[in-house]
Amino acid sequence: MALDGLVVASMTHELKEMLTGGRIEKVYQPENDELIILIRNNGKNLRLLLSGNSNYPRVHLTSLNKINPESPPNFCMLLRKHLNNGRIVDILQPDMERMIIFKVEAYDELNILKSKQLIIEMMGKHSNIIIVDEESKRIIDSVKRVSMDVSRHRQVLPGLTYQMPPSQAKVNPLTLDSFDIFSTSITKDSKITVQKGLYTSFTGISPLIAREVCFRSNIEEDTPVFALKPVDLTNLYNSFKEIMNAIKNNNFSYNIYFDEENDKYIDFSCIALTHLSVYSCQSYESVSNMLESFYRIRDSKDRIKQRSQDLRKNLQIKLDRLNQKMSNLNKDIIKAEKADEYKLKGELITSNLHLVKGREDSISVVNYYDPNLPEIIIPLDKKLSASQNAQKYYKQYNKYKTALTEVARQMKITKEEISYLEEIFLSIEHATELSDLEEIQNELVETGYFKSKGKTKKKKEQKKSSYLKFLSSDGFEIYVGKNNLQNEEITFKIATKNDLWLHVKTIAGSHTILKVKDEGYTDAALLEAATLAAYYSKGRNTTKVPVDYTIRKNVRKPSGAKPGMVIYDNYQTIHVDALTSELKNVKEI
Repeated sequence: MALDGLVVASMTHELKEMLTGGRIEKVYQPENDELIILIRNNGKNLRLLLSGNSNYPRVHLTSLNKINPESPPNFCMLLRKHLNNGRIVDILQPDMERMIIFKVEAYDELNILKSKQLIIEMMGKHSNIIIVDEESKRIIDSVKRVSMDVSRHRQVLPGLTYQMPPSQAKVNPLTLDSFDIFSTSITKDSKITVQKGLYTSFTGISPLIAREVCFRSNIEEDTPVFALKPVDLTNLYNSFKEIMNAIKNNNFSYNIYFDEENDKYIDFSCIALTHLSVYSCQSYESVSNMLESFYRIRDSKDRIKQRSQDLRKNLQIKLDRLNQKMSNLNKDIIKAEKADEYKLKGELITSNLHLVKGREDSISVVNYYDPNLPEIIIPLDKKLSASQNAQKYYKQYNKYKTALTEVARQMKITKEEISYLEEIFLSIEHATELSDLEEIQNELVETGYFKSKGKTKKKKEQKKSSYLKFLSSDGFEIYVGKNNLQNEEITFKIATKNDLWLHVKTIAGSHTILKVKDEGYTDAALLEAATLAAYYSKGRNTTKVPVDYTIRKNVRKPSGAKPGMVIYDNYQTIHVDALTSELKNVKEI
């Protein structure tokens, strides 16, 4: 994705207008690599987000209100010491790099005015947030400390002199005013493609912008540099200058491009991308709004995935054990199914006691229970008498007969546990907020799958996550649970007895409720509700998923059943395609 120097330039311009002269009132650190800074300027309260996340580094104004840790991290406390009540006097982007420097003046504990620089570097896995003393250029601290073990080329540690990230001998495109310099820069390596020649020669240029320059110049992006004609170089230079002049003059156009058919974001930029005109485009008034819209879901999913790793790992271990147990029980079933064979042998020995003369190791008898009257050989224990051998076979029969009942009972319990854990895995996939994970964790403690950590310090109450709400194309409300607790809530608390309840047949999935109106419900609403039930199940992105539906009063929770586990009757089944394209007219509310 294109958080390149151009987007950073547009962000720098926006922040200079909005924040210069503003006073820093509070600093929070809701994530290990993320800051929220509250700023008061021109009578407005503004929230500035700075993220050094390796996957989604960024900086923008935000309306997001995250839950903060009970005890502020050390880096957060340090920033409060140096930046609280400070004034932002300047905001700049050095040489079109993917970094922004906030210059802040604040009084120290001796009431002496000091200048600090809060620097955010947005460079993938090397992203960082650093506070520097402006006078001495010494690093005070950083959200990620980089020692010699991590990087031999550039260390970021308290007390060291701050050094800019290596420029890799690239040219600042905003200062480019010569065709000769442009031509020399992209042709220095004649074997690479034109696109690569552009983004490896100039700072702040991403592959996306390089592709746009090629498209505007009517040149294929994978054309080798050595194949360029003089007229091609001229066209490239003109297209490149056109884009750079727009950046210099702050002529930005904030757009997100997405594939509507596959419900997938393609990219975003602060200029119009003509080579992406085949996709749908959503325009925004500011770069902050664009970035918040683009990253909100991605960043949330990424952090939820990180937080749920241990949970998934522990659940997978338990699920693997249950599957192994099921395999062993199937083997026991095969053994136990031989019970009638032992009964037969016991009865045949009893009927032929007179044939056992001494201590034989086997006896040959006619099987009177088979119409063909075959002769079979029955092994005997020479240490036992004939009647004792018969009793031994009867005991083996009774043992396996009892085992068959117990194995069947254990298989039923194990299948239910496997089904339950598969539902939990699905709940983790559907989690949209960290509070969803907390609900799942608490449920697993209550059901005995995880041990309670004992008495812990009371946490700040977290906003409870809610079930999903949708509006069908013809105005019917549809509710979908994201985990077992929400499934029970919508099924037994939200739904009335005449509302429609839906669930995919035989596989893990969310409870879905279609709110029925006085006049009933439409076929379109039923189809869309069933599609949502299929989409929020293990059958996601497949076709012809069977979905059962019935009125809510036909759904019951068995006594002692785990959360979310229900039985139902008097149902019908509809087959739907669990694809997002089928939900394009359904709105989330």
